[in-house]
Amino acid sequence: MTITELPRSAAAPASAPTPLDTVSATPPAASDPAGFLSREPEKASEPESGTGSEGSLVTLTTGQKWIVTTIVAAALALAGIGLYLSFAHVAAFAHTELRFGTLTKGRLFAIGVDIGIMVMIAVDLVMAWLKRPISWIRYPVWLLTAATVVLNAASGAPRGRAWQLMDYVAAGAHGIVPVLFITVVEVGRDSIDRIVRPDQAERDSIPLIRWVLAPIATSRIYRRMRLWGITSYPEMVRRDQELIAYEQWLTRKYDGDISKATEDERLPMTMAPYGYTVAEALAMPDQQEQAADQRAEETEQRRRDAKTRKILAEKKAEGARARAQGALDAELAQIAGETGQAQAHAQAQLNAAQRAAEVEQEAMETALVAEAKAKTAEAERLEAASRKERAALDKEAAAMEWEAAEKRKEAAEADKVAAAEARAIETQTIAMARQAAAEADRVAAETERDAAEARRAAAEADRKAAEEKAGEEAALAAIEQAKKEAAEAEAAAAEARRAAAEIERAAVEIEDAAKLSPRERAVRKVVRMAVAAGLGLEGLDGEFDQLHRRLTETVSIADIQRELAVSSTDTASKYRQEATTLLLEGYRPHC
Repeated sequence: MTITELPRSAAAPASAPTPLDTVSATPPAASDPAGFLSREPEKASEPESGTGSEGSLVTLTTGQKWIVTTIVAAALALAGIGLYLSFAHVAAFAHTELRFGTLTKGRLFAIGVDIGIMVMIAVDLVMAWLKRPISWIRYPVWLLTAATVVLNAASGAPRGRAWQLMDYVAAGAHGIVPVLFITVVEVGRDSIDRIVRPDQAERDSIPLIRWVLAPIATSRIYRRMRLWGITSYPEMVRRDQELIAYEQWLTRKYDGDISKATEDERLPMTMAPYGYTVAEALAMPDQQEQAADQRAEETEQRRRDAKTRKILAEKKAEGARARAQGALDAELAQIAGETGQAQAHAQAQLNAAQRAAEVEQEAMETALVAEAKAKTAEAERLEAASRKERAALDKEAAAMEWEAAEKRKEAAEADKVAAAEARAIETQTIAMARQAAAEADRVAAETERDAAEARRAAAEADRKAAEEKAGEEAALAAIEQAKKEAAEAEAAAAEARRAAAEIERAAVEIEDAAKLSPRERAVRKVVRMAVAAGLGLEGLDGEFDQLHRRLTETVSIADIQRELAVSSTDTASKYRQEATTLLLEGYRPHC
């Protein structure tokens, strides 16, 4: 064997103490009126004696029952004898010496003490029978029994004289019967405990020779057996031998210095005073680590569960929000449908206002065209004035030339210089006149071009004005047509509502005559709603699913809830299904 090998235990494990097979060796000291101990065999094939499974009651034979009955009767007789012997002496002593007053009060005191002892004994036995023993209740019984013995002995001693040897003998004689009775009760209690709790084996006694040879070690063994409920003495010896062998193994492993061992290796010595074996102590670290791992896994599982619950709650909240949004959308759609016609009228009025603004703009443009025409007329006037001025200039030039010719004719013979000067002056005047005429022609051409451009713009403006006027007339005609159609539609709707109201009134009168229930009235109203919404009454003898689909397309759940003042969608759906069945059965709202 190497120094690092853990040695085997020095002694083989002793087998667990075997529970008693029969109860004949320790008969109980109480009767069996309710059948707690004796149980008749239910089948002929079952044994009549011996113990059953662990924790079960014992079945007694007929002879054993007679023995138990005899023991109980003898115990009761012993109790009666003890009560009889102590009653008179205790009552007299209580009257004379204890100053209870009258003899009757002394007797009541004696009866109270004896009844108290018997009641506590009975409770102790019953609780042991019910596997719920009360260990401390025996001590008051012992004290009260000892008190009755002392009172009996004191009642027989002469007053004013010291106790002699015979007085002590008399006191001992008074205690024989009570002590016998208490001993019988303790034997019966222990017998009951062994029968009803066979798994609680009797604790082995430590041999007397061990107390003599090793009193200190034996006291430690006894203390551990009592503290930690170890009933087997051989098992306790085996544990001590294992611990000693393990200490020797650690001593060899660390060369005689056990302090060098780790805390885990020293666990058997640390935990031995607490009832742990070597194997249990060495397994503690692994068990604690496993427990820690298990706690960590449980914590992680709880965290995952909490996360899952959180996600589930979020999904439920999203679903609730989606349902609320759906209900809101349905309500908004209903509001939009109710306000659609008003929006159409408002849009038509807005378009008419826009067209009026466009017409006004076109009128303003027409005024601009007129202004352009006025400018053109002014330009033409200016051109005419320019032409008139040119004509005046030509006339003046012709006059000036005629005068020059006259002067030349009259002064033919004048000086050449004067003639040349006259010709030069004439030539300059003509050039200047011609230049002025050319400039006037240029200005007139430009004015003519501007006037032509103005006339073209005026023509284009006139064409656009004519087109806009035609468009305005068409828009006004369309508005008038739309108003006419709206009036016709409103009249048709009013007529439809009147007809529907008439049908509803006739249906209500028929329902009143038929004395229908509110639910039947509601179902018939759903049928009338479907007919009013456009459900044809021809060809309604088909399948239920086909007819229900048509009814679903015609009347919605929201319409039924609104018309019938029903808050539950399930109730509205059931009304629609019953309406389908009613149509299949031949109901027609016009009939």
